[in-house]
Amino acid sequence: MHLRGGLRTDPGANLPVQLGTDPDPAVGPDPGAALGAGPGELALLGLVAATAAGLLAAVTLLVLRTRAHGTDPVLAQPAPPQPAPAAPNQPALRRGPTETGTMTHTTGTPDDTCRAEPEHRAPAGLLHRLGRRCARRPWRVLAAWLLVLLAAVAADRAWGGSYEDDFAMPGTSAQTGADLLDAHGSKQVRGTASQIVLHPGDGPLEAHRDTVGGALRELGELPEVISVSDPFTAPGAISADGTTGIATIRFTQNPVRFDRSYLDGVDDAVSGLRTEGVQVEYGGPLGQLARPEAAHHLSETIGLVTAVVVLLAGFGSLAAAGFPLLTAVVALLAGISLLGLLAAVFGFGTAAPTLATMMGLGVGIDYALFLITRHRRLLRDTDGTGDPAEAAGRAVATSGRAVVVAAATVALALAGLYASGVGFIGTLGFAAGLTVVVAALAALTLAPALLGIAGHRIDRRRIGTPVDEPTGTADAWHRWAAAVGRRPWQALAVGLLALGVLSVPAASMRLGHVDAGAGPVDYTDRRAFDLVSDGFGPGTNGQLTVVVDLDGARARSTADITALADSLRDALARTPGAAAVSVPAATEDQALLIATVTPETGPEDEATSELLHRLADDALPDALADIGAVGHVTGPTAAQLTFRDVVADRLPLIIAVVVAAAFLLLLVVFRSLLVALKAALLNLLSIGAAYGVVVAVFQWGWGGSLFGVPEPVPVESYVPMMMFAIVFGLSMDYEVFLLSRIRESWLDTKDNHVSVATGLAGTARVITCAALIMTSVFLAFLLSTNVVVKMLALGLGVSVVIDATLVRLLLVPSTMYLLGRANWWLPRWLDRVLPHLDPEGRAATVPGAAADAGRERSTVVGSAERMPADGTEAGDTIGTAGTAGTAGTVGTAGAGGAASGGRE
Repeated sequence: MHLRGGLRTDPGANLPVQLGTDPDPAVGPDPGAALGAGPGELALLGLVAATAAGLLAAVTLLVLRTRAHGTDPVLAQPAPPQPAPAAPNQPALRRGPTETGTMTHTTGTPDDTCRAEPEHRAPAGLLHRLGRRCARRPWRVLAAWLLVLLAAVAADRAWGGSYEDDFAMPGTSAQTGADLLDAHGSKQVRGTASQIVLHPGDGPLEAHRDTVGGALRELGELPEVISVSDPFTAPGAISADGTTGIATIRFTQNPVRFDRSYLDGVDDAVSGLRTEGVQVEYGGPLGQLARPEAAHHLSETIGLVTAVVVLLAGFGSLAAAGFPLLTAVVALLAGISLLGLLAAVFGFGTAAPTLATMMGLGVGIDYALFLITRHRRLLRDTDGTGDPAEAAGRAVATSGRAVVVAAATVALALAGLYASGVGFIGTLGFAAGLTVVVAALAALTLAPALLGIAGHRIDRRRIGTPVDEPTGTADAWHRWAAAVGRRPWQALAVGLLALGVLSVPAASMRLGHVDAGAGPVDYTDRRAFDLVSDGFGPGTNGQLTVVVDLDGARARSTADITALADSLRDALARTPGAAAVSVPAATEDQALLIATVTPETGPEDEATSELLHRLADDALPDALADIGAVGHVTGPTAAQLTFRDVVADRLPLIIAVVVAAAFLLLLVVFRSLLVALKAALLNLLSIGAAYGVVVAVFQWGWGGSLFGVPEPVPVESYVPMMMFAIVFGLSMDYEVFLLSRIRESWLDTKDNHVSVATGLAGTARVITCAALIMTSVFLAFLLSTNVVVKMLALGLGVSVVIDATLVRLLLVPSTMYLLGRANWWLPRWLDRVLPHLDPEGRAATVPGAAADAGRERSTVVGSAERMPADGTEAGDTIGTAGTAGTAGTVGTAGAGGAASGGRE
C-alpha cells in the first residue's frame, strides 16, 4: 500500500527507511480530503452511488404499488367482477389458483370443481416481459452476452490495469509527513523503495564487494530505476556481524505495476552474486512482483465442482445444475473483465479481484438457481402443456423481483463501505458489488434465454427423479418447523447460546497489518523479511520516519537547526520502545529534519503501535514546543497503523449505515417493524459469531496451521469492515427469499404456524443448496497463500453456515412463532408513509395450469387490508393482503367479504 503523495506502504513491505514519492509534481491540497479520498476515488464513489441509485430506482419502478388503485405494475389487472351471493344449497363460485381470472365452481369439496374460461388476463409488467422475451428470443440473448463477454475479456487483456493496495488518508500525521517529503525531499527519498537483501552463506559480505558493485551498477541501468544505494556506504545497511546487507533500489512507480518480465532484468543483474553463493532476496514491492501468481483458478474449480455435485444431488436434473453454473460463470468473466478495465483508471486493492470472484460466483449461482427452480415448478404445474416462455416470464416477474431486491441489498451494504471515508476500503466494496450486479443481470436475462432453449425438455436428462419445490406438508422441513413450533423457547435459547459462544473470541480482536513474515517461506519477500529480522533485529522491518516541519520554527539558522537535531535525537532515543535513532538530517532547502526510529519490536507487535503513539503524542510535541516546529511520524509502518486506527474508529459508522439501510429496505418490502428489526439483530449476532471464529483461528492460533498460517497474526485492519458489509448483504439475501415465502403464506392463510412452516419448507431445498455452494466457494479460497484472503474466506464461509443453520433453522422460526401475529404489525401512519414494494409478487402458474388447491392449507381472508390481531389497536396494520398475493392466488372478496384461493 502507499500513501498518496509518494509514501508507499505495501503488504509485506520490509525496509529500513521506506520513503518514496511519485515522479509527478507535488500537488496541492487534496480536493477529496473531506471524504478521505482522492479525485479518482471520488469519481468512483459517484459511479457507485449512481449504480446503487439506478438499481434502487429500477426496483421501485418495477414493484411500486399504487395504493389508491391497489394495482401491481407487473401483475396488475382490472378488478374482476364480484360473484353474486350464492343461493341456499347452491354451490359458490370462487377464484381458482391462477392469475388469469379462471373461475372454479365448487360444491363444497376441493376436488369437485369445474373451470370457466379466463375473464381477465394480467397485463405483463416489465420484468415479466423481459423474461418472456429472453425466453422467446434466446439465441439473440446468447449472442448479445457472448459479444459482451468477448469484448470485455479482449479489452481487459489489451487495456486492463493492475491491482495494488493504494490509499490516501488526508489530515493524518502519516499523510502530512509523506506530503512534506514529496515537496521537499531529495532524490534519495523519492520514488518507491524496494530492497535487495544480500546474505553470503560462507562468510562476510565484504568478500564479495566487487561483485556487489557490479550488480548495483547493472540494477541502476534498468528502466524505471531512480537510484540504487550501496550497502557498504549507506549508514546501517550492513548487519553487525557483516553477513547481511541491504541495497535500497528506488523506482519511478510501484513495481507491482510492472510486467513480470521486468524481473528477468533484475535476476540478470544479480546473477553474478548468486553464482558466487550469495543469497539474494527481494523485499518490498519488488518482492510482491516476484510472488508466484495466485492459484485462484483451483479455488474456483473446486467451487464449481462442488456446485455441480450439490445441484445434481439436490435437484436431480442436469439442466437445473448446468444452467445456474453457466449463467454464473459468464457473469463472473464479464464482471472481472470490467473490473480489470476500471483498474486501469482507478486504484483497486490486491484483494479486489479475489473478493469479486468469491461474491460473483456465489451469488451468481444462487440468483439463477432461484429463478430456474421457480420456472421448473411452474412448468410442472401445467403437466407439460404450458408455454415455457410464459413460465420463464412468470419466474422472472416473481422470483426475479426477489433477486433484484437481494442484489440491491448486497450492493447497498457494499456501497456503505464508502462511509469509512477511505477510498481503498470503498473500492474493495465496489469491486465485489460490481460482480453482484452483473450476476443479477445475467440471472434476469441469460437464465430465461437458456430456459427458452430447453423448453419442456429441461428435465429430460436427469439423475434420479427431478425435484424442484416441495408439495404437501409431510416433508422433513414441515416436521422440523413443527418441532420448533412446539418448543420455540428452547430453540431460541439453543441458537442464541451457540452464537454467544462463537462470539466470545471477538471481544479480544486485535487489528493490525499482516506483514511479509506471515507469508509462505518460498516467497522471496518472506525470506528477505526473515534475513532482515535476523541480521538487524525485528524492528528494522517496521521502522518509523520522523519528519519535522521547520516552516514555522522561530530560528532557522544552521546552528539552530543543528542544535535542534541533537536535542531531537536525544528526545527520540529516550522514548520507551525505541531501539535506535538515526541522526536527524536536514533537507537541502532546510525546510525539514528527517530521522529514522527503529522499534524494539516487529511491525505486527502491539508495542510498535504504542511507540508510534508515544512519539506522535508526547515525544515530538515536547521536543519541539520551544522552537515552534511541528513533527510528524510517517513511513510504511506508521501508515499501516494509522490506517488501522482510522478503520477501527469508523467501523461503528459503517455498521450503523449498513444496518439502517437494510432495516429500511426490509421495512418497506415486508411492511413489518418486528420482521425488519429481527432480521437486522439476528444478522448482527451471526456476524459476531463469524468474527469470533476468525479471531480464534488467526489471532489465537487455534488450528491456524491447518490453513497455512503457522503463527498467530493480528486480524487485518480492514477485514472486519469488509466481512460486515458482505455478510450482512448475503444474510439479507436468504432473509428476503425466506421471509417472502412466509409472508406469502401469511397473506394467504393468516395462520402464523402454517406460514412459518410453509415458508421454511418452500425455500429449504433451494437455500440449503445455495448455502452449500456459497460455503464451498468461499472455503475453497483457503487454498490462497494470501493470509488476508484466507481470513475473508473463512469468515465468509462460516457466516454462511451460521446463517443457513442456526439463524434460518432455529432463530427465525422460533422468534416468528413466539411473536405470532405481531410479526406483521405496522402502525397505520407508517403504512401510509412507506412506499409499497413487493419483493416477489404473485407467482402464477402459466395459463392453463391445473389446480392444486388441496395440496396445502390455503385460505385468503378477503380483500380487507387491515386485520387487527388480538390486543392491537384499530389504527395499526397487520399484513396487507392486497400488497402481495400468495403464489398462484387471486383472492376476491365476495358478498361475505372473504374468498378462498389455491396455492401454486
